[in-house]
Amino acid sequence: MRPQKIYSAEANRQLAAQPKRDVRKHLNADALIKLMREDFRKIPDHRADNAKISLDDALMSALALFQLKDPSLLAFDKRRRGEPENLHTIWGITDIPCDSQMREILDPLELSSLRAPFRSAFRQLQRGKDFEKMAFLDGHYLLSGDGTGFYSSEKVSSDYCMGKKNKNGKTLYYQQMYAAAFVHPDHKEVIPVFPEMITRKDGTKKNDSERNAAGRFFEEFRREHPHLKVIVVEDGLSSNGPHIRDLRKLDLRFILGAKPGDHQFLFDRMEEAVANGQATEFEYTDPDEPEKIHYFRFINQVPLNRSNQDLLVNFLEYWQVDKHGKIIKFSWVTDLAITRENAVKIMQAGRARWKIENETFNTLKNQGYNLGHNYGLGEKNLSAVFTILMMLAFLLDQIQQMSCWLFQEAWKKEESKRCLWESIRSFFRNYRVDSMETILRAIAHGFERRELKEACIT
Repeated sequence: MRPQKIYSAEANRQLAAQPKRDVRKHLNADALIKLMREDFRKIPDHRADNAKISLDDALMSALALFQLKDPSLLAFDKRRRGEPENLHTIWGITDIPCDSQMREILDPLELSSLRAPFRSAFRQLQRGKDFEKMAFLDGHYLLSGDGTGFYSSEKVSSDYCMGKKNKNGKTLYYQQMYAAAFVHPDHKEVIPVFPEMITRKDGTKKNDSERNAAGRFFEEFRREHPHLKVIVVEDGLSSNGPHIRDLRKLDLRFILGAKPGDHQFLFDRMEEAVANGQATEFEYTDPDEPEKIHYFRFINQVPLNRSNQDLLVNFLEYWQVDKHGKIIKFSWVTDLAITRENAVKIMQAGRARWKIENETFNTLKNQGYNLGHNYGLGEKNLSAVFTILMMLAFLLDQIQQMSCWLFQEAWKKEESKRCLWESIRSFFRNYRVDSMETILRAIAHGFERRELKEACIT
C-alpha cells in the first residue's frame, strides 16, 4: 500500500485560518455522495445474503470511479490496492471490489433500479431553488434530447448489442442511448436526466431504434415528472407526425428542427404565405452584437406535411447574417403560438438544442469522463450500468458547478475541468482526507508549496 501524507497539526492550523465559508447543506459533493449511497442501499440485491461485497459498495465504487475520472477499471483497481483510505472516508465504501468482482456484481443489475439517484439529486436542486434558474419561456424548462453511442466493436459483442455490416464486410457491434438534459441558452450548466438505452432487447434479434427509445424515454420522464412545464427541443429527425402526437399526449410542448429535405411541404406553404402576405416577417439587431442581423419569418397553424393534414404546427424560419455576410439558417416547428414578441426566444430555445451535443456528449467524451471507453461489456447490462453511473457522476458535477461556490472556486483556480480533475486525483492520491470538501478547499485556497511540504508528514 502506498504511504499517504497526513495533515499535521500545523496543516490543520493553516486550514482553520482560511476563510471558513460554509458550503450549502444539501448541494455540495459530500451531501450528494451520501444521498447516492442512501438510494443505492434501497436497491434489492439479486445475490445470496452471504455475498462478500454488498451491492451498494459495488455501486459506490463504480460511482467513485467516474467521479475521479479514472480511464479504466484497471486504473481504479490499482487505486483500490494502493490508496483505499479515501474511498472508505469520502464514499463510505466498506469493501472495495476488484475489477472482476465489480463486473460480476453489476452486470445483472436492472437499469430501472438506478433511476432513484437521478430523481433524488434533481429534487435537491429543486428544493434549493437553483433549478428555477433554468426556466426560460413562460416558466417552461427546455429539455434537449438526442441519441449517441457508448459502445462499439468489431470483435467483442453480447446478445444485447445491435449490429450492422461495415463496408469492409465485418459486423460492427454497438450500443447507443437516447439522452436528454435541461438546458438554458444563457447557462453553461446542463442537468441530465436518466437516459434510455438503445440496445437489442432480451431474446430478440431486431435492432432497437432511436425513435422507439425516445418514445420510452418521454413516457418514463412524464411518469416521474408529471407536472413539470417542459419544452422538448430536438433535431429535424424528430419533427414527424407520430413523435409529435406522442409529445402532445404527454402534455410536452416542443420546438423541433425542420429541414427542406424532410419538410418541403412546409417550406412551400411558407413561400405561398409570403407571396399572399399571410406570413409575418421582421428583422432584429441584438444591442450586444450589433454586427449581426437576425431575420425572422413565421406562420401559425399549418399542416405538418401532406400525410398529416390534421396535425397543425407553427413554423419559424430564421437567418443570421454576420458582418462578413456569412449566413446561417435554421427552421423549427413548434406548438407554441409564434408572435413578434416571442420569436427571438423561440429561436434561442431552438438553438439551445446543441447543448445536448456540446455541453453534454462532447463533455462526456472529451473532457475526462471517457464516454465511449470500454469499461466492460458484460453479458447483460454491464456497459449500460457503467454509462448510467457515468451520467450520474456528470449530474453531480453539474449540480456543483451550478450551486456550490467551493467547486466554482476550485475550478476557477485550476482554470479548466481537466486540470481540476487531475488536481483532485493528485490530492486524493497523496493525502488522507475526511471529505471531498477538504480536497476542494485545499485546491481553491491551499498552501504555498513550501508550507505544504513542511506541514505534511509521511
